[in-house]
Amino acid sequence: MGRGKDLALSLQIVWFKRDLRLHDHEALTRAAVKGPVLPLYILEPELWQQPDMSQRHYLFLLECLADLNRHLTRLGQPLVIRTGNACSVLSSLVNELRGSSFEVAGLWSHMESWNSWTFKRDRAVLQWARNEGLRWNEPRQWGVDRGDINRDHWASRWEARMRQQEFLPPSALQPLPRIPTFSSDSLPTPQELGLTGDHCTDRQKGGREEALSLLQSFLYTRGEPYTRAMSGPLEGAEACSRLSPHMAFGTLSMREILAATEMRQREVLSTSPGFRGRWPSAMRSFSGRLRWHCHFIQKLESEPDLEFRNLHPAYDNLRPSPGTDPKAAQRFTAWSEGQTGYPMIDACMRCLRATGWMNFRMRSMLMSFASYHLWLDWREPSLHLARLFTDYEPGIHYSQAQMQSATTGINAIRIYNPVKQSQDHDPEGLFIRKWVPELSGIPDSFIHQPWLHPDRIGDYPLPVVGEKQARLFAAQKLFGLRKTPEHRELARAIYEKHGSRKRPSERLTRKKKNSAPKTARPRKKQDNTQLDLPL
Repeated sequence: MGRGKDLALSLQIVWFKRDLRLHDHEALTRAAVKGPVLPLYILEPELWQQPDMSQRHYLFLLECLADLNRHLTRLGQPLVIRTGNACSVLSSLVNELRGSSFEVAGLWSHMESWNSWTFKRDRAVLQWARNEGLRWNEPRQWGVDRGDINRDHWASRWEARMRQQEFLPPSALQPLPRIPTFSSDSLPTPQELGLTGDHCTDRQKGGREEALSLLQSFLYTRGEPYTRAMSGPLEGAEACSRLSPHMAFGTLSMREILAATEMRQREVLSTSPGFRGRWPSAMRSFSGRLRWHCHFIQKLESEPDLEFRNLHPAYDNLRPSPGTDPKAAQRFTAWSEGQTGYPMIDACMRCLRATGWMNFRMRSMLMSFASYHLWLDWREPSLHLARLFTDYEPGIHYSQAQMQSATTGINAIRIYNPVKQSQDHDPEGLFIRKWVPELSGIPDSFIHQPWLHPDRIGDYPLPVVGEKQARLFAAQKLFGLRKTPEHRELARAIYEKHGSRKRPSERLTRKKKNSAPKTARPRKKQDNTQLDLPL
C-alpha cells in the first residue's frame, strides 16, 4: 500500500543552466526559502550536436560543474546531474521523487536567452510543466526583458535591476531525507558527444574560483592599461578582464561584476590624483562596456531569427555561401585555417584556435575580413567563430556578426584594412611572429605585407584576395544598397525596435520624417559595440 500524498515532503527543483554559481542566484535563493532543494543539471546530448557547439565549450562546462558541485556539497546537497532530453529527464525525476514520498512543488531556473535550440527546448519544457500542473519559475539572470519589448526606458530598467541587492546563497541546503544519496549520471566524454579535433591548447579554465581570481587581478593589477591596451592582440590578452567565458557560463553575475567595478572606481577616486595612474579611465571604460552586454542579448530575445536571417532583408542573397559556392568555399577554408596570406588575419585565427579568446578589435577584423574582403555570407563564418570562442554568447555573437557584415541596416559600414590594423596594433610584428612562425625571420619592413618581399617566404601563401580591390568592391555594393528609399524606410523600423537609446525622446518617430537613424551614419569611434565585448 503506497504512502498517502499528505505524507509527501514538498521539494523544489532548481535547474542550473548557464548560471553555474551560488552567489546572486535568485532561483536558488528563492527556492531554498520554500524548503528542501534538489539542485539539478541536465546534460543534453542533442544540444552538443548543434553546429555552434565545440569541445572547448564542453571542457569549460565540466570544470564549472565540478566547482559548482563542490560548493553545493558544502551546503549539504550535491549537484544531481542527469543526461538526456530535458522533458524526459524532468518527467523521470519527478516520478522518481514521487516514488520516494516527495512532492515536487516547483521548478526553478533563470530565464534563458540563448541559441535557437534552447529556445525550442524551453517551449517544450513549459508545455510539459503545464501538463504536470507544475509551476516553472523563471527569474531574470541578466537585465534582459522577456519577448519583443519597447526599447524606451530599457536602459533605465537595466540600471535599476543592476542596483538591486545581490541574492545571498543559502547558508545550508536541507539534505533530502530518506535518500542518503541521490544518484547522478556519468558525464559523457567529449568523444562520446562527437566533440573532437578542437586543439585548444591554451584554453581558460572554468569555475567560479577562477572567475573571482580574474576579477580581482583585473580590478587591482592587470587592468590599469585597459583603455589603451584592449585594442592590441598581445596587450589585450593580459589587460582585458578575461571574464567573458565566465559571464557566458554564469559563474559570475553581471550585478556582482558591476558592483565590484564601481566599488573599485570609488576607491580609485578617493586616492590622491598623483597615485591614480590610468585606473580612472580603465574603470570608466570597463563599466561602460558592461552595459552593452544585455543590450545585445536583448536583440536576440526580441528577434530570435537574428541567429539565422539578415536583420535587414535588403541583404538577402547578397553574398555567396561557402556551402553552395566552390570559390567561396576556398576562401572560407583559407580564412578558417589561418592561411589567407594576410599575417594579422592568420595570426588572429591561429591564436583563437589555440586559446579560445581574442580581443574585441581583432574579432571585429576577422568577421569584417570574411564578410567584406572575402565576400562571404556571414552565417558560416559566424558559426566557425562561435565554435572557437570559449565565451560564445549567441545574443552578442550574432548581433555583432551581422553588425560587422553590415546586414543590420542601421550600423555604420566599417571595413577593417588588415594591413593597417597590423601596422597599428602590432608594429614590430611580435604577435604575428608568435602565431605565424613561417614569418619569424622576415624583416620588420615586410612583416605586415610579406608578399612585397623579393623572395618567397617559405610555404606562407600569397594573399587570397587583393585588399584594396576587395574593399572597394564591398563598399560599392553596400553603400549602393543603402541609398534606396526602401532601405531607409525599413532601417527606421529596425532602429525603432533594436536601437540603443537612453530616453524616449530618442524614438525615431520624433525624428525628421525622412532622416536615417544616426547609427546608420559612419562614426569615428564605434569600438565599444564591436564584435563581442572587450571583457
